[in-house]
Amino acid sequence: MFKKILAVSAMLFAAASWAAVDANRASDAELDSIKGIGPALSKRIIEERKQGEFKDWPDFMSRVKGVKEKAASRLSGEGLTVNGQTFGNAPAKASAKP
Repeated sequence: MFKKILAVSAMLFAAASWAAVDANRASDAELDSIKGIGPALSKRIIEERKQGEFKDWPDFMSRVKGVKEKAASRLSGEGLTVNGQTFGNAPAKASAKP
């Protein structure tokens, strides 16, 4: 019985560790838990969030200094979301036709 409880606890912990961290709701510590986000970047995210929630990834990238497409892709892969969306789900920019 103890082994079953231990196994279930381990599974729940593993599932919680893979949970996404939303930029609009995360605390400073939750943002710091994302690989690639340190204290300076988490502070910039929180300061920009005080001006209003991030609408989507393009809004996030335009407002948070130092986060462009490459960094956004990497952070999204580590579990950061904006309004529940990963970077790959962000609306694509309209391409100009020649």
